[in-house]
Amino acid sequence: MSSQVIKTTEELLHPILEHKGLELVDIEYVKEGKNWFLRIYIDKHGGIDITECGDVSEELSEKLDQQDPIKEAYFLEVSSPGVERPLKTKDDFSNNLNKNIYVKLYEPVEGEKEYEGILKDFTNNILTLEIKVKTRSKQIEIPYDKIAKARIAVTF
Repeated sequence: MSSQVIKTTEELLHPILEHKGLELVDIEYVKEGKNWFLRIYIDKHGGIDITECGDVSEELSEKLDQQDPIKEAYFLEVSSPGVERPLKTKDDFSNNLNKNIYVKLYEPVEGEKEYEGILKDFTNNILTLEIKVKTRSKQIEIPYDKIAKARIAVTF
């Protein structure tokens, strides 16, 4: 059921975001405690503001009310993905070169399943990550299909 809710929501959301020049980052439909949450994460180059989130929420809410694809009560949340934005698509990797990222892998590469470093390249479905090993920098190559999760990683 969850995948159908996400698919229907994405179909309703696409024209709204396209018209506003916004990008869909992610959709989640999850149960937390007794409550269901439909979470929409949107963005644009330079970031989005609360007014844009509110506008998208209102338009999407109207469309969801008309189609009524979700039978149980739920909370609709529309927000920015935040500073630790998930990297979900190949374009996300291409658009975030030279940024610090965190990746978690399905299977080890060079003996590890988690890395954090600077995304140096993404070519032919291979990302090149510059990591620190003690005081030295090292580059490793990670196949795209081995990535379970990835996100921007904030450094202080």
